[in-house]
Order: sequence, then C-alpha cells, then structure tokens
Amino acid sequence: MKQFTINSNDQGQRLDKFLTKLMPNLPNAMLYKSLRKDCVKINGKHVKDAAYKLKEGEIVNLYFKDEFFEAPSYSDEFVKIKPNLNILYEDKNLLLIDKPQGICVHEDTNQNPDNLLNHIKSYLYKKGEYNPNLENTFSPSLANRIDRGTGGIVIAAKNAETLRIINEKIKNKEVKKYYLCLAGGIFENKTGEIKGYLLRDEKTKTVTVFDSPQANAKEILTLYKVVEEFPMHSLVEAELKTGRTHQIRASFAHISHPLLGDRKYGDSNINKRFNYTYQALYAYKLRFEFLEDAGILEYLNHKEFKVENVSFMQNKKGSN
Repeated sequence: MKQFTINSNDQGQRLDKFLTKLMPNLPNAMLYKSLRKDCVKINGKHVKDAAYKLKEGEIVNLYFKDEFFEAPSYSDEFVKIKPNLNILYEDKNLLLIDKPQGICVHEDTNQNPDNLLNHIKSYLYKKGEYNPNLENTFSPSLANRIDRGTGGIVIAAKNAETLRIINEKIKNKEVKKYYLCLAGGIFENKTGEIKGYLLRDEKTKTVTVFDSPQANAKEILTLYKVVEEFPMHSLVEAELKTGRTHQIRASFAHISHPLLGDRKYGDSNINKRFNYTYQALYAYKLRFEFLEDAGILEYLNHKEFKVENVSFMQNKKGSN
C-alpha cells in the first residue's frame, strides 16, 4: 500500500488521470478493474468513480503491487545545471523565457540534459519554488514549444493550474503568437495570408504544404506583413492562426519565399550568400487576449510581451 496527500498541483484532476501518472506501468483495463475491486481509498473510503475530482488535502491510499509504480523519476541532472535563462517576464505562476536559437526545449534523441526545461527546473529549484520530492505528479512544464533552430518566447508554467489554463487558452486561440523572419525575395503583396494543407512525413520528419485538401493533411493559416525590404530578401512579421509543425518555414517555402538559413525547406543557393547558422525565424512577440475568464491568470489579459533584440536582426541585411 502506498499513501499520497493531494497537493495544490494535484487538485482538480480526475482520479484515473492521477493514477495513470503515478502508475504508468499499470494497463488501463486493470486500472478500471482495480477501481471496481476497491483498490483505492480516499480519506478512508473506497472510491470507484474514475471521474472523481481530487481535492487538496485528501489522503489517497493505493492498494497496488509496487511493480506498477514508476521508479522515482526525480533525477539530480537538472540540479547539476547552472541555470542560464533569459527571463522576459516572471510572476508566481509562470515564466516567459527568450529561448536562444540552437537550444532544445526538451531532451533530444541523445538525451542531453542541457535543455531549456532542465534549466527552468534548476532555476526554480535553486529559488526554492520547486522540489520534486514534494510533488506527486507535477513538475514545471512548457505550455508551448519551438524548434531547436528557432528562437523566441516560451511559456513555462510553475503550477498545474497555470498549465491547464494556458493550454486551454492556446487551444482556443486566445494567446496570439507573432514571429519575425527573413524571407527570400520581394513580396508582391506586402500583407496577406498563406492558406494550405500541411502533411507531415514521420519518416523524414518534414512537412509538405498543398493548395488543396489531402488525406491526413491539416489545414493551416498564416498571416504576414512585410516590415522592411532589402535587395534580395524581406523582413516579415508572421502571425500563426494555426500552430502546426514547421508551419511558417514550409508555408513561406511553398510560396517561393523560403527563409534564409533554412536547411530543410530553404534554397541552398540563397543560403550560401548569407551567414546564418539557423533559419532566420524568431517567436518575438506574444499577446494574451482572453475571451473568457482566465482564473488565476486573468491579470495577464491584454498584456503583450516582446523580445527587443532578436539575434538574427544584428545582421538582417545579410552578407553577399
């Protein structure tokens, strides 16, 4: 038998979701069968309702074999890291981090611990705002992700309620995301929209944009505005109305304006003329536009955050 006390980051969760996080090795069928067989007690009473919403302070006793519980996930890898973060904004609920280009947000295939999330955990741990030994299922988490080669604003939630709210607001398009990019060529229309259908190839980890619907393709929409023009390329602001993998990079390549430095969707002849290590793309601005109550985050409504010094802007004219 194992006992857990529901804390502020556990409250509000469905019982089955909570159990799944605690016992990832337990098959779903066995989980629900175990509920029917009175394997879960809350405050001393058997609970069979999988949808039961947990409350802070409740005592949960679980009568399961130890083999179903995940080995302690707490690792001191992030503690060893000296946090290096460019914090754009911070309050008791969240962090807005300006992620440099070239940094992974999570562990990569080589399981490199030197990633953005571990830097965030280390920072909060050293501040005394996060202790994995006091949490049942929650750890600081990212509400949005950007590619390794793309820089810009990433939202990190310090508690479960913030993560839930931000995820919902992003899903409902109440968090506006704006990017700056350098695109090859001169745009005939200085403002416009790029519509299409994006299909992902899991084998190559690339996407293709089509003008007409395709099987398994997802509809995309990107708004753009030319900010400045140069002889061979343009500085463009792009707003994501849908958030798909590589959407901006593939969309601009599809309309023959590939991003400078993009080795996956760009033009190698154009890239040879410019000295960019990564694609010239930066998530430089974020605005909260809540249409409905945002609970503990309501104070953020109508606030805008902006990165003033975008890395590739130091050489936006490029080098011929």
